[in-house]
Parts: sequence; structure tokens; C-alpha cells
Amino acid sequence: MTLKKFHGILPAFYACYDDQGNISEARTKDLCNYLFDKGVQGVYVGGSSGECIYQNLEERKAVLSYVADQLKGKMTLIAHVGAPSTRDSIELAKHAATLGYDALSAIPPIYFKLPESAVYKYWTDIMEATPLDFIIYNIPQTTGYTLTPAMFQKLLANKKVIGVKNSSMPTMDIERFKKVGGDNVIVFNGPDEQFVSGRIMGADAGIGGTYAVMPELFLQANEFVKSGKFDVARQIQSDINEIIIALCSLQGSMYAAIKEVLNRRGVNVGSVRAPLEGITSEDIAPIEDIMKLIDQAIERYCE
Repeated sequence: MTLKKFHGILPAFYACYDDQGNISEARTKDLCNYLFDKGVQGVYVGGSSGECIYQNLEERKAVLSYVADQLKGKMTLIAHVGAPSTRDSIELAKHAATLGYDALSAIPPIYFKLPESAVYKYWTDIMEATPLDFIIYNIPQTTGYTLTPAMFQKLLANKKVIGVKNSSMPTMDIERFKKVGGDNVIVFNGPDEQFVSGRIMGADAGIGGTYAVMPELFLQANEFVKSGKFDVARQIQSDINEIIIALCSLQGSMYAAIKEVLNRRGVNVGSVRAPLEGITSEDIAPIEDIMKLIDQAIERYCE
């Protein structure tokens, strides 16, 4: 029963900046309200989509606070607390616990190539700092560390570990982690481009960086999978992938493009923080085309 609250579509929450590039409380809460109205089951706060590595500790704590103020008790809240040092990660974890988050999550340590014993201790030290459940975050393409089924099995000896957010590309990894954990763990599909295949291979839910710009499509794809309508689920995944490819084909970063779409929808979340690149004048026309692709897909599958 406890794990059920982690099922469904959980957008990775975007960093919301004011016009000067500072964290905006008002814009953060506006995005909270937007996602609540869309009917998603939860949010993953402070991860890659939240530009966590480009924010200082106080900024990250502020974002966690603003989201909790607006959404606590309304949907599942997962706080990503991965940071360059164990000390900072623990401080973020304790802060999230005081705010009433449902679970913590963290990438492995970054920059230095550490032995697996150090990675294990990093995650364990965070877990032991609070009573909250913990979700391992596996994203080897950015961290350089690949979670193995054996390491996952070892981590599951700690009862606080309830699952893994798996953002490696092979869907087989999802099947392997689900086989290790069984019904006692939640496996989240990470790569948005393989949401449907990830669910079919055993993922219980999804956390993704493009969910918030087209939540209707992921919510509907999830319903198609649950009802066994796999042919139409594959069709909607194909349309989602066309949108993601377009978002990644601009001069500005994918997140800058996503934010511009939201801004044009009346949900002003600002732009991105350097060194991520903002959109250019050449990106405006393609972004308008992307908005049309999203709207057409929503009309095709969700209305």
C-alpha cells in the first residue's frame, strides 16, 4: 500500500527563475499548480531537470520548501538530494525530511571516479540521516557510474531502499532491477524516449524530464499500457519521440526550449542557468512547431 503512492507519472520538476536568473518562489508555485491541475501523481524535485548542479545549497533548499508549501498532501513528493559532497547531501536530506517529503533520491558521487565501496557508503550515509524511504538514481551517461544488479541487491538489504530511478538506456536494465527487487521495490523508467517499452519491461512508474511540457501524453500512454492497448501506446510513444527529437534539435538546450513552450502557455518559469544555453531567435519558429506537435498529439489521443 505504501508503494502505491509512487506509481504513475511523476514529472521531474524544472528550475523556475525570475527575469534576473534567481530562484523564483512565485514561479515555482505556479508550476506546482499547473502540474497539480494536469493530474500527475507526483513530482521529482531537485534533479537534473531542476538544474541542481548549477545551484547552491540554499537555493536547492528553497526550491524544496516552495514545492512542499504548495503540494504537500496533494501528491507524492520525492526530493533529489545528490550533491558533490556527502555533507551537503545529508543537509538537503534532513531539510526535505522536515518538509514532509515522501522519499529521498540521489545520483552517485560525481567528478572523482570512486571505488564502489565509496559509492555504497555515500548512499548509505544519506539513508541513515533521515527516516525517509530512499530511491537510487542510476544515470551512468552523466555520472560515469553504472549501477549493477549485484550492487542494487546489496543496497536493498537496507529497508529504506524502496526502488531505483533507472535512466540508463537499455530497457533490459529495468527488467533486471525488477527481477532483483520484485514486488517489494518500485522501478521508475527514466529515459522518456522509452517510457512505453520500459513499462512493458517491468517499470512500475516513470520520472522524466519532458513530462511537464506534455503531461497529457505521458498520462495517456500510461493508461494505454495499464489497459493493455500496446499498439496505441507505441503510437503515442512515437509521437512523444518526435517531440523530444525536435526539442533537442535547437540551438538552445532542451530545457530552455521546454521552458519557452511553458512560458508561451502562460506558465512563466524563466529560462535556464548558464552554462546551459538559452534559446535564440532562430529557435522561435521551431518552438512554435513543437507546440503544434504537442497539441496535435493531445487532440489525437487525449480528447
